[in-house]
Amino acid sequence: MKSAIGLSRASSASGDQLPTFSDPVWQKPQTAPAFQSELSSDGTLDAVIVGGGIMGLSTALHAARAGLSVQVLDAGAIGQGASGLNGGQVIPGLKYDPEWLIEHFGKERGEALVDFAASTADAVFDVIRDEKLAVPFTRKGWIQAAHTETALEAAANRDRQWRARGADVKLLDRAEIAAMTGAKGYLGGWLDRRAGVIDPLSYTLELARVASDVGVGIAEQQRVVRLTKEAGVWRVSTQGGAELRAKAVVLATNAYTDGLLPGLARTIVPLHSFQIATAPLPAELAASILPGGQAVSDSRRILVYYRKGPDGRMVLGGRGRMALPSTAADWAHCERALLRLYPALAGIAVEKRWFGRVAMTPDHLPHLHEPEKGLLAVVGCQGRGVGLMSALGKRMAGYLATGDVSRLPFPLSPIRPIPFHAFRQVGVAATIAWYRMLDAFER
Repeated sequence: MKSAIGLSRASSASGDQLPTFSDPVWQKPQTAPAFQSELSSDGTLDAVIVGGGIMGLSTALHAARAGLSVQVLDAGAIGQGASGLNGGQVIPGLKYDPEWLIEHFGKERGEALVDFAASTADAVFDVIRDEKLAVPFTRKGWIQAAHTETALEAAANRDRQWRARGADVKLLDRAEIAAMTGAKGYLGGWLDRRAGVIDPLSYTLELARVASDVGVGIAEQQRVVRLTKEAGVWRVSTQGGAELRAKAVVLATNAYTDGLLPGLARTIVPLHSFQIATAPLPAELAASILPGGQAVSDSRRILVYYRKGPDGRMVLGGRGRMALPSTAADWAHCERALLRLYPALAGIAVEKRWFGRVAMTPDHLPHLHEPEKGLLAVVGCQGRGVGLMSALGKRMAGYLATGDVSRLPFPLSPIRPIPFHAFRQVGVAATIAWYRMLDAFER
């Protein structure tokens, strides 16, 4: 019996070409390898992974370490998507705190999720250490900065819950956050010392390198256009005419998900996160801004996030327009936010502007699906994708190796498209505009 999944032609991951205007601060080394593994129709693989971002590569690496035969297919180049374009903040946890997770998922599942959430930053720094990845990183923590009394109360509640579980966290008062960030306008905040920052492009490329070294096939420019199942084996067809056979397929396309698996793209809302990087800061300014090397996200409805980047640059990002950018003016909101926080940077040039695509789900949680046996999909990084997808990849590899669903931290759920999804982008754009106005009143 043959079943067909996704008869439309579809991109697998990172297939969209970035506008030439986008100029990321993260640069691919000239010595970085090209991934062009030979695609063979002989034999049956244990798994084909569609999408060569952090989720796909983490799954592939850990699956190969468990003895599975794995092939990764990416429609573009490794690191071209959001995995190589994000801000490089490695933040543990989820949007929700421990008490909410336990109340929502029940004690057993909730406690397991809390433990998983606490471990997501460790998943990144452990693999950098264990696999000896050549990835620049600093693990000095992450600050959630509060700009209102309500946000400060929420930070205190979060601090209480995580301290009760032994997490290395601290509530910050106005003087402490001013000293740690050098920024204007915060009433206090919350420091999570489990967090850190990395070069996300180096991390993605290094995951691919070590995965390849342990036997994973990695092929760039291989768009997957069809999945079919026959006699319990999945057939994976590419735009170039190759056909692979596998016991399992993992769709790790996240914000670049489209029609390959019907309905999946309509379960997420892809958004653009715009980022800027300044010229290297003069020594006197650099000494007063984030002197401890922490990353920061603020508490606004339309938050901004920032850190020190390569060569002592300031790197700041925030939600951008829904359409693709075309001029430097499309990043003006980021530049305004930077000067609001750091007026002394008024004379420092912004030298880099770029954006990445992130995927949000309505409940702000990752979604794991298995609509047919051996066909798996993961969507929804919620802006914490570096740690979350690294840790999820390891768990997904455990499930592939054992078939034990308890290896997965989140329950497998049906694919439920968002109602009126075609109008969702319009609604999101209007909501962003409304939230920007509310945030402006709260300054």
